[in-house]
Amino acid sequence: MNGKKILFVSSELVPYLPENQVSLMSYEAPRMVNSNGGQIRIFMPRYGNINERRHQLHEVIRLSGMNLVINDMDMPLIIKVASIPRERIQVYFIDNDEYFKRKATFTDKDGNLFEDNDERAIFFAKGVVETVKKLNWSPDIIHVHGWLASMVPLYLREYYADEPLFADSKIVTSIYDRGFEGELDKKMVEKIVFDGIEKEKIDALQTPDYNNLLKTAMDYSDAIILASEEISDELKEHVKGLNKPTLPYVTFKETEEAYTNFYNTEVLK
Repeated sequence: MNGKKILFVSSELVPYLPENQVSLMSYEAPRMVNSNGGQIRIFMPRYGNINERRHQLHEVIRLSGMNLVINDMDMPLIIKVASIPRERIQVYFIDNDEYFKRKATFTDKDGNLFEDNDERAIFFAKGVVETVKKLNWSPDIIHVHGWLASMVPLYLREYYADEPLFADSKIVTSIYDRGFEGELDKKMVEKIVFDGIEKEKIDALQTPDYNNLLKTAMDYSDAIILASEEISDELKEHVKGLNKPTLPYVTFKETEEAYTNFYNTEVLK
């Protein structure tokens, strides 16, 4: 991985959120690349349940300040950064008071999905890309983890299709069994179509459930990693039908060697 630039985009990351498959692998994969001579950037949402004082988040004024249009509404983009001290890894946080100030990640205190999770996913995708553009940092690989990040491949390949910074970037999406019950807002397709993306290209999102979000992410990715031992049959069948480079599930101990080989021999070939 020496010298290769990898952008990690995740919906969850330790130590900022509790440990689970997504948040742990979103930490381990960049740590592995970093220790093997690669260059990394990590992006995640700045949820309101992240303790800014404890983790020493601070706003980056030169990156903040633009507005992103979400469903015909101007939403201010705020960028914050923090460091994971023992690894000397910097993390960028996508923030907006309307979408991320609440003291929870995906659901309310009763376990109900937030009604605007679809807009949060779109805002996060746009916010990541716009910030990387400001950084003028052209990644060799963009590795996506977690369902709230699942709009990143679609927006990169459609909304930002003419952006030269990402012309040679390869997109990898990790598939986890940790999803959600139910569906996001039924008007999600309309909100994406508002951005000029053709309705036919996001037909799966007519039913915006977990599997269809991941299918859409896979459709616009160059390679896929099965990051959980148990993946639904529906998602497995979709992976088979795409005929894209796919890394089968490996144990945690095998991750470093398997991911490094996959990046080098399948994704960057």
